[in-house]
Amino acid sequence: MKKSILLLFFYFLHVFVLASADSVYDSFVQCFAENKIPDAQISSILYTPENPSFTNVLESYVRNRRFNVSSTPKPSIIVTPTSEAHVSAAVLCAKKLGIHLKIRSGGHDYEGISYVSDTTFVILDMFNFRSIDVNMEDETAWVQSGAMLGELYYRIWEKSKVHGFPAGVCPTVGVGGHISGAGYGNMLRKYGLTVDHVIDAQIVDSNGKVLDRESMGEDLFWAIRGGGGASFGVILAYKIKLVQVPPIVTVFRLEKSVDENAIESVFQYQQVTDKLDNDLFIRVLLQPITRNKKRSVRATFIGLFLGDSARLLSITDSEFPKLGLTKPDCHEMPWINSVLFWGNYDNKTSPRVLLSRKPDSVNFLKRKSDYVKTPIPISGLESLFQKMVEIGKVGMVFNSYGGRMSEIPESETPFPHRAGNIFKIQYSVNWNEEGEEADKNYIDQIRQLYSFMEPFVSKNPREAYLNYRDLDIGTTDNGKNSYSQGQVYGVKYFKSNFDRLVKIKTTVDPDNVFRNEQSIPVQVQSLRGRKARK
Repeated sequence: MKKSILLLFFYFLHVFVLASADSVYDSFVQCFAENKIPDAQISSILYTPENPSFTNVLESYVRNRRFNVSSTPKPSIIVTPTSEAHVSAAVLCAKKLGIHLKIRSGGHDYEGISYVSDTTFVILDMFNFRSIDVNMEDETAWVQSGAMLGELYYRIWEKSKVHGFPAGVCPTVGVGGHISGAGYGNMLRKYGLTVDHVIDAQIVDSNGKVLDRESMGEDLFWAIRGGGGASFGVILAYKIKLVQVPPIVTVFRLEKSVDENAIESVFQYQQVTDKLDNDLFIRVLLQPITRNKKRSVRATFIGLFLGDSARLLSITDSEFPKLGLTKPDCHEMPWINSVLFWGNYDNKTSPRVLLSRKPDSVNFLKRKSDYVKTPIPISGLESLFQKMVEIGKVGMVFNSYGGRMSEIPESETPFPHRAGNIFKIQYSVNWNEEGEEADKNYIDQIRQLYSFMEPFVSKNPREAYLNYRDLDIGTTDNGKNSYSQGQVYGVKYFKSNFDRLVKIKTTVDPDNVFRNEQSIPVQVQSLRGRKARK
């Protein structure tokens, strides 16, 4: 009997959802038509749950299985624009109909906020916007927001073997979210962040207007270079300045167990990593492992050096001897092959693999972040390794700072984590078990390690990185955010730049059309005051 009632409940819920989706679809169709979008185009870019392709379109760019289960809220419709007019219409119609608009440009956001909501919502999926125009005469490129980093690297390589771009190491990350959240890669000590090389942009604002840098003004242009584009509009494309890379670069990967001086090596890494030659970037992975039925932690040092191995070894031998790098550990190659190396492809893989938009696998996952300004003492590292063994599966990633990062002022872009940081931490846990119990278990593990690290990381605020999105550090009521709510996470992500972002948001999007669980809030009191004065 109970089973029958439950089945009946889900049947009526399904019918209700479909009816609701049909209502939203009809409203959008009418609104798109009012905005002069031809019927043939409307039918080809709007998907409802009844469309046979709906599930495939929705799931194609989901990169966290936590948000791809039967209980995950689904959009009423998915809009897949192929022109600027379609994007403008989607914004105007969502605004007119009062429907929550979620903007997706790749799906790598760790908390799924570009394709999940607990209210009626529509996804504006930018995957059709993926053209890349590389101009070697002025060493620039226009890249649309739905393109992926691997595609960008490949198109640069087609035109030049001595140019690259300082962005992420995962080829299937979407350009729009990566750049608007600041972006970084393994050349940040030489060239800074991804956004430090953005020289123009195209965006659709809350009034449906297509703006470039000149027409949007310097305030908005500043905000979308690290402040999260989805708080201010729909990013159509960025114009980027390419950087020069040597014909040959050197990469390495060294694994060390505790018996092989892993702790001592990590300790020395902290002393030197922000002071090394700017051409050298070293990432450290700390991973719990089981070896000979004994639990331990392995430290893996992964490096990119913008030069040959002889010069690299002269640096590491004198400044980082605990690393123990030797000539056989070093692999010299063209820059594009280093992209494949960092993407975990073998050395026989063709660069054409970078054109693939599908990741090898999609897991359940959770991420968190921190910044370290003072080296963790040996005793602290010993207790950290022990804590990682006790907790279970959570790993950590240390990313070198210093170099160019220390030379750029905090206020240059919304991303404020510049001088004074030795390295950034990403906490990472993946799992394949399905169900709420597994989710709770692994999320609890990562929260435990994050709590344990509190004495060793930045304070007042405990800083965080926007592109390692983490809803644990504060959320708003489905984007209906107040300044006080937004300040909780906003100051962690942006420090003193947060208030400037709020002022810009209040000016360009006073109706809060572009919102999510951690968007920049509108300063409502300020608006009321302005209206009263009028």
